[in-house]
Amino acid sequence: MHVLFGLYIWEWFMSIEFDWDFIRGKRKFRWPMTFYFLNRYCLLFALIGITIALNITKKIDCQKLYTFNSCTGNMAIGLASINLSLRTMAVWSQKLYIVIPLVAIILGHWSLLLHGVLLKAKWVDGEGCLITATDHRLLGITFIYTMTFDFIVLLLTGWKLMITTGARSHLVKLVFGDGLIFFMIAFLANLIATIFMHLNLNPVMSIIANVPAAIASTIVACRAVRRLNNFATQGPEIFSSSVHGNSVNFRTAMTSVGRPKTQEGVRVQMETFESPSDRSLVTYDASGKPVEKDSYDAEAQAISDEFKRPPY
Repeated sequence: MHVLFGLYIWEWFMSIEFDWDFIRGKRKFRWPMTFYFLNRYCLLFALIGITIALNITKKIDCQKLYTFNSCTGNMAIGLASINLSLRTMAVWSQKLYIVIPLVAIILGHWSLLLHGVLLKAKWVDGEGCLITATDHRLLGITFIYTMTFDFIVLLLTGWKLMITTGARSHLVKLVFGDGLIFFMIAFLANLIATIFMHLNLNPVMSIIANVPAAIASTIVACRAVRRLNNFATQGPEIFSSSVHGNSVNFRTAMTSVGRPKTQEGVRVQMETFESPSDRSLVTYDASGKPVEKDSYDAEAQAISDEFKRPPY
């Protein structure tokens, strides 16, 4: 547990600059980032609580401490899945037939994660806080539900980006690649935790793999959010194309401030320059001498008349 806590602290410090950019206003805060910050700091508080429970030498209320650790840890697992599902909703342009089922799955997930106190702990003199009982069946169902949820999100993301999107852009590879990595790491971590729960060797061994699963899910989910957020400030990118529809949508290098909605058709950002319409500007001939306005107009008219004659 101390090694895992050190691993997460290292990950937290390595990415603290991203969080600081929102505090100092360098990045525009959007409501989906709420789940990102809750995910990071719920797990941080859970690990701090677990470290206290393992090292405390004075008698405390162990049940309350472990209830706090369990709730914040389960919230971190649920928030990690939400972070990926929000990206899937964005890829599907917030279509109701995608958003509504995912929201229903999220609500079911959280009903399991926050289903009361699933473990009991007490203070033992000379030993400290010890776990005396766990509800391993409900915990196992919760982790199986989590793996299924992550798998559904991966399928929806892959289906949209691989089939309905014509262009294999860097954004497509980024979102799908991160989603695949997230699923594989989270699936393996949750699978190990589920195996220990169903073995039910003893109250401690039943939940010993829960924290590694929560840390793995949180790290990869938060990294996916940061990578996608950083991608939005990079160069122009072709997001989708349609050969028969003769339309191309471009993702431009704009920040999240005042970003217009994507629309069908060709959208190209450019600068235009207008030639001055004031003829009072000084005009020069080939030798560099200034030419009077009247003579300039007469010469231009003569050239125009000449080119109107046959065979021109």
